[in-house]
Amino acid sequence: QVQLVESGGGLVQAGGSLRLSCAASGRTFNSYLMGWFRQAPGKERDFVAAISWSGGTTTFADSVKGRFTISRDNVKNTVYLQMNSLKPEDTALYYCAATRTAWTKDPKLYNYWGQGTQVTVSS
Repeated sequence: QVQLVESGGGLVQAGGSLRLSCAASGRTFNSYLMGWFRQAPGKERDFVAAISWSGGTTTFADSVKGRFTISRDNVKNTVYLQMNSLKPEDTALYYCAATRTAWTKDPKLYNYWGQGTQVTVSS
């Protein structure tokens, strides 16, 4: 089992940057595929990015490609989401999640979730 705690959210102007962190408990962090999702009010939870167990493979939603990067530090048990060139439409509650299922963007297949961190981008 793994527990996840996100941090780093906040209010930023359009064009700005934020770096989200997700700290994981447990000694098996490097066996989990990690993902970031986001949910705006009244909308479904959407996939943002994912990173493989080793960190060697990443994937992104089309809406954030070229602006966001995902990375992980398996020594610190932490996954990061670097968000650049932020837009008002990036405003949402951002969640990190963990799964041992094969490579997936489906939130239903992620077993563990953090509580979320709010990102608000003003125009």
